[in-house]
Amino acid sequence: MRGEPSCPKCGGRVRAPGLFADSWQCDVHGTVHPLQPVIPPSVEALQVVVHRAQVPVWMPWPLPVGWLFTGVACAGDDRSGGRATAVACSGPAPLGGMGELVLVAEELGVGLGARYAGIDGPDPGPYLNVEKPPQAKLLAAGRPTPMWHVAGTPDDRAVFAGEARGLWLWAIAWPEQSGLLMYDELVLTDLRDAGAEVDLLPCGALSPRILMP
Repeated sequence: MRGEPSCPKCGGRVRAPGLFADSWQCDVHGTVHPLQPVIPPSVEALQVVVHRAQVPVWMPWPLPVGWLFTGVACAGDDRSGGRATAVACSGPAPLGGMGELVLVAEELGVGLGARYAGIDGPDPGPYLNVEKPPQAKLLAAGRPTPMWHVAGTPDDRAVFAGEARGLWLWAIAWPEQSGLLMYDELVLTDLRDAGAEVDLLPCGALSPRILMP
C-alpha cells in the first residue's frame, strides 16, 4: 500500500510545494491535487475525509442489501482541502457474484474520476452524448440527477457521469453488468450532511478498486 501522495490522473509520484513551485507537481501532468494514501476502510477514516472535503462525499444511503463500505480516497492537501473524493462499496451484484461501485465527486480538471473510469481525462465531457436522454437517473442529496453513459471505457466496467451540486459525479461499477444498479434509482447522500448514523456504517475489507484504478 502506498504511503505517500500520488498524482490523481496517473498514479505517478508528485513533488511537494517548495522553492520552485507553490503547488504539488507531477512530471507528466504538472500542477495537481495530490491523491492521499488510501487506508483501510473504517468510520474514522471516512470521517477524516468528510471533514477535509470541499466537495461531496457520496454514498448510497441506505446501502443496497448486503453491501458494505470498502474504501475512501481523497485528492487535495491540508491547505486546499479535498478537491475530489472517491467512495467504494461492495456487495452482491444484480446478476450474481460480487459487485463493486466507486462514486467520485470532483472539481473540474482534477482527473480522479477519469482514472477510475479508465479513460483519458481529466473530465467526462468529451465522452458524454448529452444530446440524448440520460441513460440513468439517481437522487443525489434529494435532487433528481441525470447520468449519462461514458463511452470508450474498458469492457470490465460500466461508467456513468453527470453533475451534482455543481461538480462532476462519476459512478463506476465492476463488473460491467453491475451497472444495472444505476437503473434502480439509487439514492445518494453527501456524508458531509449525514449525522450520527454514519457511525453504524457496515465496513468490509479494502477494495482493490480504490487502490488501483
